[in-house]
Amino acid sequence: MMITVDQLARQLSGEVIGNREREITNAKALQKAASDDVTFVADDQNLRKLSKCLAGVVLVDAERLAAAQQLMALNDTTFIVVADPLTAFVEAIKFFRPQRARLSIGISPHAHVDPSATIGSNTNIHPGAVVGPDVVIGCDCDVHSGVVIGAGSQIGNQTTIHPHAVLYPDITIGSRVLIHANAVIGADGFGYRFEQGRFVKIPQLGTVRIDDDVEVGACTTIDRGMVGPTIIGEGTKLDNLVMIAHNCELGKHNAFVSQVGLAGSVTTGDYVRCAGQVGIADHLHLGTGCTLAAKAGVHKNVPDGQTHVGTPAGPIDEQFKVMMTIQKAPEMRTQLRQLERQVHELTKQLNELRDQLSDSLIETTAA
Repeated sequence: MMITVDQLARQLSGEVIGNREREITNAKALQKAASDDVTFVADDQNLRKLSKCLAGVVLVDAERLAAAQQLMALNDTTFIVVADPLTAFVEAIKFFRPQRARLSIGISPHAHVDPSATIGSNTNIHPGAVVGPDVVIGCDCDVHSGVVIGAGSQIGNQTTIHPHAVLYPDITIGSRVLIHANAVIGADGFGYRFEQGRFVKIPQLGTVRIDDDVEVGACTTIDRGMVGPTIIGEGTKLDNLVMIAHNCELGKHNAFVSQVGLAGSVTTGDYVRCAGQVGIADHLHLGTGCTLAAKAGVHKNVPDGQTHVGTPAGPIDEQFKVMMTIQKAPEMRTQLRQLERQVHELTKQLNELRDQLSDSLIETTAA
């Protein structure tokens, strides 16, 4: 598929600097782009890489245009100035890689849908899906092959559940939710008491509530509450392989990267961000707008707006001081040993001097 710079700029409401008739055949990342590709620069980090870029067309904002032109002065590069290069690039990708049209297959004869279930208009139930008793599914949904939806669950409108995801009974899912393959929602929380030398299971009688516009990554698990719901707030995005334990309550628009794990009854404010492999102990609260860096081990509440790093996690400024100290530890150890040897030598000399003075005093007294 081909488009001219002028045509693309019109679609993106951008201003062309350079050859308007240049032809573009694809949209690619900065490092991969060739002379017939369009790419983008959205931050200073990418701007610094621009000198090695071979793209024929670059989407850039007005703030970085002059620097971009200077870095690519030797190239025959055309620029399209837009308000938001990343958003514009996403729109360009859609042109070159149009999404597959949504099929309207209705309820496949190869799916199992309990007669008591209610299925909204224009919803697709694909072959091999299982919809249990008293399930309610809204309009314009897609339930793909191998999905199992347990009895009594309710799903809003325009929600997509990808293959082999499992919803245990009595789960509530909002509208425009995207659940990726092999996610498991509503399994029992990990609750036991230890009695007479053995673990005794504590019944997990709660449920899970996922609000509107949430995305749940592949192989992510969200356990049902022991009593009451585990809650995933509106607009929250969970990456693949995220673990949400029983009775956690996540606020709105959180973002958790892969392998984040929350122990039971963790609560969060809104706009909380957790990088990869963050671990959070039970019954803690993560304040609104806080950020946890990769592999942070959180053992106490995190106040609003703070960034914590390390294990055990702490405020970023304090932890960086600790990290710098640790890096200097070998050098400090060497210096300490040198000082110990010097102190030992000085102590030895002082003792010898004291003995000499003592002998001199004895001789003087005797005389």
